[in-house]
Amino acid sequence: MKVFEFLATGFEETEALAPADMLRRVGVEVVMVSITGKREVTSSHGVTILADALFEEVDCTDGDMLILPGGMPGTKNLDAFQPLNSLFDKYISNGKYLASICAAPMVYGKRGFLDGKSACCYPGFEPDLRGASVKTDNVVISGQFITARGAGVSVEFGLKLVEALLGKEVAEKLANQVIFTYGYK
Repeated sequence: MKVFEFLATGFEETEALAPADMLRRVGVEVVMVSITGKREVTSSHGVTILADALFEEVDCTDGDMLILPGGMPGTKNLDAFQPLNSLFDKYISNGKYLASICAAPMVYGKRGFLDGKSACCYPGFEPDLRGASVKTDNVVISGQFITARGAGVSVEFGLKLVEALLGKEVAEKLANQVIFTYGYK
């Protein structure tokens, strides 16, 4: 299994790192990809991390899932990065997962991808989820789209990504290992 997570200047660090960590703990290859032209990407709270690769360096078509972390202006930067559009189309047509958290579901919603799906997002971004049935659940899985509300549910989001790729039993075992005390559903 391989997952690509895209980092733009102004990403929310918890929303990027917690899901990547959950996936890596169960052996999923997570490639954190910078869309900035530099491997060093600075978050919305001034934390700089080193991405695994630059967008120009990797072929992201061979993955099983794409992840968009939220944060501002990170989400707006992802939304404006046109090379992602053809990648989204390929994943959708091949039935692969597209995940996003916080404000980032707007990237899929503005393109009409969530039409007829259920989705959630950070409060205030609901108008950008065009055609979606908007939910207030922490994490929503609707077909090949997985959306989550924000930084506070980043670990739960990561566990749902594990579940989508490897099954509920693997996700439950991981939840117990990391002492996810709110109960895994």
